[in-house]
Amino acid sequence: MKRIVLGILLCGTLALTAQAEEIGSVDTVFKWLGPDNKIVIEAFDDPKVAGVTCYVSRSKTGGIKGGLGLAEDTSDASIACRQVGPITVKEKLKDGEEVFTERRSLLFKKMQVVRFMDEARNTLIYLVYSDRVIEGSPKNSVTAVPIMPWGGQPAKTAP
Repeated sequence: MKRIVLGILLCGTLALTAQAEEIGSVDTVFKWLGPDNKIVIEAFDDPKVAGVTCYVSRSKTGGIKGGLGLAEDTSDASIACRQVGPITVKEKLKDGEEVFTERRSLLFKKMQVVRFMDEARNTLIYLVYSDRVIEGSPKNSVTAVPIMPWGGQPAKTAP
């Protein structure tokens, strides 16, 4: 039964990870065995807001454990979201809604990106942070995307 639950958790996590596109990486620590430690840059589009792409940089542990997917990555991450086309809100947005998630260890830790709408300033706010089942992490990063017209097209903020 434990193996079935573990399999379902891993499949669900891997499906969410597939939404990000790796843009590039730089090695930070040389490892004799297995891949080097690195910083990876990934891009993903907001699934409910067309015209917004987020770029996340995160650390990735190498070595033998990292190569096998058994290492726990650090909680370090940075985010920058930008308007890349006309903004269209496809569905009703909920403050604090999870936009993207990626596992950072085999079972207990994941990196999350959540979205907030600052209606008074007509701005989308994205927050990246890492959490654990037992305790959260204070390491976080925030970015803001003002909702602006694009190429003469007004933004559509109501679904």
